Order: sequence, then C-alpha cells, then structure tokens
Amino acid sequence: MEPLEAAVEVLREAGEPLHWTVIQDRALRAGHLDPFADPQAGRKLRRALAGAARTGGPVERVATGVYALRD
Repeated sequence: MEPLEAAVEVLREAGEPLHWTVIQDRALRAGHLDPFADPQAGRKLRRALAGAARTGGPVERVATGVYALRD
C-alpha cells in the first residue's frame, strides 16, 4: 500500500484528526506499511501527508503535525 493510501485508511478508520506519529503507528500496526520492505516508509508517509495537504489532496493539515481527511 502506498503511504498516502495508508494514511487515508487510518484517518478514515479513526474518524478524527490525528498527529502524523499516530497515523504512522497505526499504519504500521495494521500492516499498511512495512518498514522491513521499505526502510523509508515513515519518511515517505510524512512527505506524502505534507504534499497532499499542500496540493489539495485527500488530507488537510489542521494543526502542526496533525492531519484530517478533507471534507
């Protein structure tokens, strides 16, 4: 699963805004991201969240490090 897809899935399941560290932790626990297959998984997740929020993607930044699904 791509990092942004994993983040969207985690945010959809949570139903509330989450800090990127919580998104990462839940994505890892759910098996959406595999740090052994891709050692840069966490870094890619952070970059995907920030990029999507900047470009009008499926997530928005609601506070420092906190992301939510766009309405």
